[in-house]
Amino acid sequence: MNWIDLATFAAALFVAAMAPGPGIAAIVARVLAHGRKGATAFCTGMMLGDVVWLSLAVFGLAFIAHSFASVFLVVRYAGAAYLLYLGWRMWSAPASAIRLPTSGAERPCRLFFGGLAVTLGNPKTIVFYLALMPNLFDLKRVTLLGYGELMMVTLLILGFVFAGYVVLAHMARGLFSTPRALRWLNRGVGTVMAGAAAAIASR
Repeated sequence: MNWIDLATFAAALFVAAMAPGPGIAAIVARVLAHGRKGATAFCTGMMLGDVVWLSLAVFGLAFIAHSFASVFLVVRYAGAAYLLYLGWRMWSAPASAIRLPTSGAERPCRLFFGGLAVTLGNPKTIVFYLALMPNLFDLKRVTLLGYGELMMVTLLILGFVFAGYVVLAHMARGLFSTPRALRWLNRGVGTVMAGAAAAIASR
């Protein structure tokens, strides 16, 4: 692909990724709750979800998303249920729970698939790749090499944006030190998680 198309795609993706949505809310809320532990696995799953939607758009397979609408609907509700579960755990957690290490139940593979489900069911991501991306450039002219370049740009942009949110959330987490502040943080994180779940499930 020529550099103009890649730059256009990169700029559009950067703006879309930076804009707050269910995915960003999930990342920030999780880091506020548990710190950076597990954030890499969760973000990697989200990034792979973007690659899935990118692939469907580039190879003209958007019809798959419509043909298997019920499958993606299940994935969407699975992602929403996962966020709702995390939200409930944070809302009901004692004030000291935020300082505890991530529980053994949250294995990297579970976090990875949780992030994947969140992105596959995220309406903002779906709209970007299947509706907006075809208007950025002619997808019919994308070669296999061009697809590889787009995928690399996608991973680089998302990795940069997600890492930035993780760092900022981790810094903000350090401001909560008293039991009262931790209790409000737990409940705030739980509310954000529930809101992200509602945003995914209602679209």
